[in-house]
Amino acid sequence: MKNTVLIADDEEKICQIVKKYLEKEDFNVIECSNGLDAIEEFKKCSPDLVVLDIMMPGADGWEVCRELRKTSDVPIIMLTAREDEIDRILGLEMGADDYVVKPFSPRELVARVKAVLRRAADKSSSQDKKSILTFEGISINLDTRKVIINDQNVTLTPKEFDILYILAGSPGRIFSRENILESVWGYNYLGDARTVDTHINRLREKLATASNETSYVNTVWGVGYKFEPPSEGKK
Repeated sequence: MKNTVLIADDEEKICQIVKKYLEKEDFNVIECSNGLDAIEEFKKCSPDLVVLDIMMPGADGWEVCRELRKTSDVPIIMLTAREDEIDRILGLEMGADDYVVKPFSPRELVARVKAVLRRAADKSSSQDKKSILTFEGISINLDTRKVIINDQNVTLTPKEFDILYILAGSPGRIFSRENILESVWGYNYLGDARTVDTHINRLREKLATASNETSYVNTVWGVGYKFEPPSEGKK
């Protein structure tokens, strides 16, 4: 069965070139020229991956990404004409899976699409993991992707949840930034390891707020991060 890719970009030439290369690789392709149409098309066709330009009429790529992440973990690749670290970090924090700067090689984008889809497939096929992790004061549910602390739902971004689940799956184990990048963003991610620090800082703030100062995620200086519940032992 063919994978479907939704492309949202107001530059028709880019859409046509990308569509041509993706169709050569046996993908179904749906095109949109503005963000609002992209949201509507997503609801209709449930694509396997979305390619979003940041600068679009109707709703920009940030808005579309934020809207899609309310209901879906579909892989998202962001496109931008600006090679700005802030843009890249913002997109990743919102839940984008990869980031490509214009002008780009169509072959490179196709390779990124395949890599992101492969990572998504690997993640979904590794469900031999426990679906619910429970420690004192906190429950992490992989199936519903919900985190409950003291009977309170904690709202996390997709990447924050993935980081927490990976760390909590091996309490006490120290994960380096590179370990976390590979597990959450994948081996082909080309970004800076500092994005891990940004995500973990926000994750810890949310957990500490809900738990009255217990962040669960501790820093091991010069090495990485580890999950430490207030008392040892899974229930």
